[in-house]
Amino acid sequence: MADTILIVDDEPNIVISIEYLMKRAGYEVAMAYDGQQALDYLADNRPALMILDVMMPNKNGFEVCAEVRSDQRFAEMPILMLTAKGRESEMNKGLSLGASAYISKPFSTYDLVERVKALLQV
Repeated sequence: MADTILIVDDEPNIVISIEYLMKRAGYEVAMAYDGQQALDYLADNRPALMILDVMMPNKNGFEVCAEVRSDQRFAEMPILMLTAKGRESEMNKGLSLGASAYISKPFSTYDLVERVKALLQV
């Protein structure tokens, strides 16, 4: 069974692009279009990795990251923040809240896939 990647982003074009990349790399994909949808999905599912945007309605990525990290079920799940919020202070905030890695938009599709593969090999 392939690992499932949860993509959390409120921009449909980004979600479609990442979904295509992850499926092409051999992963199953689940999608959420805001932070609350992501938390609702995680209530009943355990993806192998979450790709998480920061700027979203309902709950932003920083809030989602903090909530996920407070749940022991997801202590080992990598969280890759993929966001237009690329300043060093924002990157440090994401990492301090428990993100495993941080990639700024616009992003290299090759780098994204390679980072996911690396995070899942840990």
